[in-house]
Amino acid sequence: MFSPDSFRTARWIRTINLVLQAVLFLTLFSGLNYLSRNHSWRFDLTARQRYSLSPETKSYLLNLQRPVQIVATFTGDSENATAAQAYRDLSGLLREYSYIAENNPSGKIGVKFIDVYQQRREADQLGIDEPNVILLICGDQRQRLLISDLYVAKDQHEFKEFRGEQAITAAILSVSNPSRKKIYFLTGHGELRTDDVDPTRGLSALSAELKMRNYDIEYLQLSTARTVPADADLVIAAAPQGRYDSFEQEQLREYLNKREGRLILMLSPGVPHGLDDLLYDWGVMVDDVVIYDTDPNSFADNGDLIIRNLAPHPITQTLIDYKIPLRLGLCRSVRPDPGRSRGSGLDVVTLAATSTTAWGEVSYRQRQMPEYNRGVDLKGLPNMPPANRLGVVVASERVQVRNNLPFSVRTGQLVVIGTDDIVANYRIASPGNQNLFLNAVNWAIDRDIQLNIPTRPIERFQLSLSQAELMNLRYSLVFALPIAAALLGLFVYWSRRN
Repeated sequence: MFSPDSFRTARWIRTINLVLQAVLFLTLFSGLNYLSRNHSWRFDLTARQRYSLSPETKSYLLNLQRPVQIVATFTGDSENATAAQAYRDLSGLLREYSYIAENNPSGKIGVKFIDVYQQRREADQLGIDEPNVILLICGDQRQRLLISDLYVAKDQHEFKEFRGEQAITAAILSVSNPSRKKIYFLTGHGELRTDDVDPTRGLSALSAELKMRNYDIEYLQLSTARTVPADADLVIAAAPQGRYDSFEQEQLREYLNKREGRLILMLSPGVPHGLDDLLYDWGVMVDDVVIYDTDPNSFADNGDLIIRNLAPHPITQTLIDYKIPLRLGLCRSVRPDPGRSRGSGLDVVTLAATSTTAWGEVSYRQRQMPEYNRGVDLKGLPNMPPANRLGVVVASERVQVRNNLPFSVRTGQLVVIGTDDIVANYRIASPGNQNLFLNAVNWAIDRDIQLNIPTRPIERFQLSLSQAELMNLRYSLVFALPIAAALLGLFVYWSRRN
């Protein structure tokens, strides 16, 4: 029997203590690694969220159905300053893509940086023969991005903004979804065109945004095509300057009602559109008025109407979250039809509305100072949400129960906007306008996700020191810091001695 005071007992106790310490250390180390791998938290503390992906990109990655491999041929020690900067910008960004996609087993993102000169065999296997490119591979689909696709250039020698997330997300969508959604823009009645670069009547900037989001764009003239094509995922009528005839209206009604189509209308104030029967079917009223407001908080210094009253909806949620208003030109009133049938399965929502002081001027064609006339001009109704406000954007969808399923199925969608230039080239730069319209496109095509992917400004810092300031800094580094450390050491020594 061991005595507690014996040398052998003390040795055994010491050994057991050391073994327990080792086991506890390994257990703690293993537990910390498990927590960091499976329950980690990441925080981006940079001022402009440089190391965070946008909600739109995260939504795409979490719903990706096929794995994508991203191969970048950038190196950090490149003699090309532009390529070296691109490597720094891409390395952190691509890590975020891979990290977010880890939670999606069917759509993981693989990221690899290679040097085409030192890793020649691997580059040949991938079919890459040049540096400073990004290759995205998904099955047999491939897409290549160059440095020019990643930056907004101020001039030939300086980049202003980094748009790598936009370009890479669009490329991921392109290679993982070879069949793109198709959007048709109506023509034949003076509508705005996506190939027009005119600031007030062109939609070329919108076209670039839609193509960046993996949409195909084509034109459609109903008078000659005689029907809406079968591959139309969405039809847009962008500010027609004349009436659609009864045949064209009937084709759009059939597309919406019988083919479960999706339609976005931008209707100019003061211009007849000829779609009254279609709008009546979908519980929407478009009034022949022009909206004016006396509240100084409701219009900008140039007369633009500022819209801040937004209803919760997938189309407006981004604007509500970030408190982004709409900035519009002349508007007409768009509202749910008070007399629509409640049992029609229609869900009509006013997405954006004016302030309570606004009114719809009926006699806007007369050249006189607009003034509200009770009983003549249009005001918001107190019993029609939003109370006492005039709507400018309305969404309507028909929801039906199909085959006795316990849930409802959407069978058609319509968005009506009471202005013609919400996304014209000179207005699409407004964050609210762009967000609302692109959200409407994605909602109509069943991409209910948050959409805005902003560019990231390239921040440069330059330290300008005079010769005297540079000399003082040098003395501070050579003498002041060592002396401060020595004094701190002496103070600690003196404290311990006493």
